[in-house]
Amino acid sequence: MSRIGKTTPIGIDLGTTYSCVAAWFDQHNHVEILPNEQGNTITPSRVAFNNTELLVGEGAKNQITRNASNTVFDVKRMMGGRFSNVRLQKDIQTWPFTVIERSNDKPMIVLEHMGAIKEFSAEEISSLILKNLKEAAEAYLGTPVRDAVITVPAYFSDKQRQATKNAGILAGLNVIRLINEPTAAAVAYGLDKLADPRHPQQKNVFVFDLGGGTFDVSLLTISKEGVIRVIAVGGDTHLGGEDFDKAMVDHCVEEFKKKQKKDISKNARAMGRLKVACEKAKRDLSSTTRTSIEIDSLYEGTDFSLKFTRAKFEELNADFFKKCIEHAENCLRDGNMQKHNVDDVVLVGGSTRIPKVQQMLREFFDGKPLSKSIKADEAVAYGAAVLAANLSGDGNKAVKDLLLQDVTPLSLGTSVEFEKYMSVLIPRNTHIPAMKEEIYVTTLDNQKAITVDVYQGECGKVKDNILLDEFDLDGIPPAPAGEEKVKVCFSIDANGILDVNAELLSTGNKRSIVIAGSGNVSKDDIEKMLKKTDH
Repeated sequence: MSRIGKTTPIGIDLGTTYSCVAAWFDQHNHVEILPNEQGNTITPSRVAFNNTELLVGEGAKNQITRNASNTVFDVKRMMGGRFSNVRLQKDIQTWPFTVIERSNDKPMIVLEHMGAIKEFSAEEISSLILKNLKEAAEAYLGTPVRDAVITVPAYFSDKQRQATKNAGILAGLNVIRLINEPTAAAVAYGLDKLADPRHPQQKNVFVFDLGGGTFDVSLLTISKEGVIRVIAVGGDTHLGGEDFDKAMVDHCVEEFKKKQKKDISKNARAMGRLKVACEKAKRDLSSTTRTSIEIDSLYEGTDFSLKFTRAKFEELNADFFKKCIEHAENCLRDGNMQKHNVDDVVLVGGSTRIPKVQQMLREFFDGKPLSKSIKADEAVAYGAAVLAANLSGDGNKAVKDLLLQDVTPLSLGTSVEFEKYMSVLIPRNTHIPAMKEEIYVTTLDNQKAITVDVYQGECGKVKDNILLDEFDLDGIPPAPAGEEKVKVCFSIDANGILDVNAELLSTGNKRSIVIAGSGNVSKDDIEKMLKKTDH
């Protein structure tokens, strides 16, 4: 199937455990989820190196038990992050591959390929997954692909968003927009419902998006005219199916230790096999109340067998499930909306198939039916493809009329009062694009320079928030404290990426930066990375 003479913009759901790519087809007036080379519509977000080749997706997943230390997964949890992050340190203890610290607190993944040790950033590994999806799309469409809309968790920070965009550039894509995952799902859901003549003037929709590694909640309104307006977002960039799997794995390790007096936690091959078995058991428990985990010769010739009930799975993950409902509650509170005013509750993400999650959510919304009309694994890529068509001028009237109004997930500001407290310029849940200016004054007599630092977060003290970047504005004329004024402007674009500039009002001296995920990626940097990942 091809579109002769025309490149097709694509939508990509870059997931923690699985990824998906989709495109709008003018001739059929609908979105298609594009299959990978195995014919599957979802691709494991895994990359592996061995002695002869680089494997991405299914190939990487299928060989993890025999090549665990050179198979990378969960890379989304490293995107735009710091090596010293407490959560990342906990993850590193459980991963079979090696992660080390490089300059500026940057995590790097160490892998062996063709007899050589190589280091890769999270962006580089993600770019290999994106490149694989791009090539699958090109093979199916029969035409080159350049433009893409890529989805990110609603609660991704500015650094994580910029890192995702950098990964797209490395994959040879022109990232025309980043879109929040629950917003993309709402686009897919809204487009489907707008065709219904009984659609009310406005619907309040709550999107509950629980995937493999991230969790998002989003409150939106969808108008009859096709305006999708995000009211509030919430969630956790480190909560999902991978955590449920890990709880099962930890339980099995303890059971093995109890029965066999052996600790398998440091054996990468055994842990890899156990992880695969637990993931399968978790899926089974969504449709049955009991299953068993059977692994021959798991460790030192010893077999492992364990009966696993749905009740035990729910008990192990009770705190995670409770946290999901707390985020839902907070999102409604932030959006100033009562539960009974929500018209539809939409489920997105593979982990929403878990019966206990559905039960708790149904109870939270006082028995309201949950909408499962869009495929949980494909909805996000579907919505991204619709937006890609909209931005490229493709699609039918409903697609072209679509108007998205998204919000910032976290507050943005700068430090004041001797760099202790956060002065918020753009509060969370502000509609984007947005711009805000504030005037600040010098705090010392004869101050020569002022540091403009940029923080993201909700705490009053800056030390508890995320430092995105900083720069100095110098050349301040000698003057008493409080006399010299600096105008600071924060401008955030439709991708949620921030531009900061500062101007000394007395002289007109200016400085500005675009906040980057892990340092600005230059063309030279990209060329070096491309050479490293070109096999």
